[in-house]
Formats: sequence, structure tokens, C-alpha cells
Amino acid sequence: MSGQDDQEDKRPDQVQEAAAAYAVRSADAAPRSAVAAPPPAPASTPAAAPVPAAKAERRRTPARDTRVLGQPGFVLHSYPYKETSLIVDMFTRDHGRIGVVAKGAKRPLSKLRGVLQTFQPLSISFSGKSELRTLIDADWVGGMLPIEKTALLCGFYLNELLVKLLARDDPHPKLFDHYVATLNELAHNEPAQIVLRKFERALLKETGVAADLTRDTATRARVEPGELYVVDPERGARMAKMGDTWPVVTGKTLIDMENEQYGDPQTQAQSKQLMRFLLAWQLGGAPLNTRQILIDLMQL
Repeated sequence: MSGQDDQEDKRPDQVQEAAAAYAVRSADAAPRSAVAAPPPAPASTPAAAPVPAAKAERRRTPARDTRVLGQPGFVLHSYPYKETSLIVDMFTRDHGRIGVVAKGAKRPLSKLRGVLQTFQPLSISFSGKSELRTLIDADWVGGMLPIEKTALLCGFYLNELLVKLLARDDPHPKLFDHYVATLNELAHNEPAQIVLRKFERALLKETGVAADLTRDTATRARVEPGELYVVDPERGARMAKMGDTWPVVTGKTLIDMENEQYGDPQTQAQSKQLMRFLLAWQLGGAPLNTRQILIDLMQL
């Protein structure tokens, strides 16, 4: 182990440095008169020694344990941090998407080096209350088949959607369970286009930006299978009109999507175009790198 590595471990990360500096500045700026002097003791008893202000403050605000232990989670993305560490974007069941610093994870003998892999169910422990936590431990849980070949790229597409559409520290336990189920379906070679449509729809519903597709927003009546509709990204389905530039789909497609029934080839084709449009709207037009790779592969 190099002296540089030892030195890095002894240095606090940027978040801790900022917090420590803020604490020092706050203490220096506090007026000394803010802590009242103790009243004089009665003449018959010796005067008690004053309680130091720092100790009194510690008694008033005891340190709160910010550790989270044994949380189910998956690695979404990671990138290098300093010489031997990683910053890891993780999707957890009870805390949503979080960022953690995995200190020393790039070292050859680090336990974390082989554990922090995508699509592996993990039990993680972390601490801290800032936007970037410190990873304490991570263990592989097992119980899932690995995903391979084209399914692997589909998995990276799911991860990119979660990174770009989920806010930090916003729990979505139902979406987490759906993510696990989707990885299992991909591992068992379920049709990718159906698996992805189900997850895309679940993602928009769980984040609160998807309306009920079986209701016409203009009339509140149920959509008719034989009629043509467009889906307003901010309101929901309505009858298609002349001049609409949004994807036009049948009422049957909307009903099938709401019921997760994708056996009809027309439903598969129309739902693909519709979900591509709705996701692009939510992303503000930002491209999805993995989607373009998938499109290129399909054209080979």
C-alpha cells in the first residue's frame, strides 16, 4: 500500500471538509456574550466552576446516528474519485437514489472492488446526512441470474433512466421492486421490448407524471378501442385531431398499456413510439445514450 493511498484515507472528503470549515467559522463568529455567565453562588457555599460553553452545547444537541445498515440496493453508475476511491450512484429500496463515496474501492485488495458491480443485489450500509454519503460496507446478496448479451444493454438503459429521471433521496419502494422484477425477466430472456415498456410505464407512474391512459381527459369518458388518440404529456389521453404532431395511437393500445397486455403487435409498435415521446418530454429532449446503441444494434 503506497504512502499516497494512506494519505488519501486520512484526508476527509470534500463534503466533510466543507462541513468542518463551516462549523469552525460559525464557532468563531458567535459572540462570547451569547453564553450567559452563571449566577453568583451563595456566600455560604463555594462558587461552582462555570461549565464550558462547548460542553454545554454538546449536552443540548447530542450527536445523532446517521448510519443506515443493511439496506437493499443496486449500483446504477460509478466513476473514479481521487486516487483509489469511487463515487457510486445507487438505487435503494427505502431511500431512493443516493450517492455514496466508496473509499479505497479501487485498490486491488479492497473487498468493495468486486462487490460494487451493476445488476448485483447488494446489502449496503452507509452514513452521513449530506447529498453524498460515505459507504461503510456492501455485501452481495445473490439470488438473481446474471443478465447477458442484449439484455445487459437493456439493463444499462434502465439504469440510465433511473439516474436521469429520479430525484436524489426520493424513496420509491414499489419502483425498486419493479426494477428487481424487470432484471429477473431480462435474465430469463423475456421479450425485451415488452419488459422495457412495462418498466418505462411504471417509472412514469411512480414518479407522478403519468395519467390514467384509459380516460379521455376532455370528456372523462373511457377511451374507445376503435378510436384514435394522442397523449398530452401533462394531461393525458384525448381524441386525435387534424394537425396533431404527437404520436397517434388507438384506444386499444392505451387500454392494453394500462393493463400491461402487449401481445398485440400493433400495441407493441404504437406503445414503443408513445413511450419514446413521453420519456423525451420528461427528459427535456436530452438523449439517452443506451437507447441509441440499442437502436443501432437493431439495424445491424
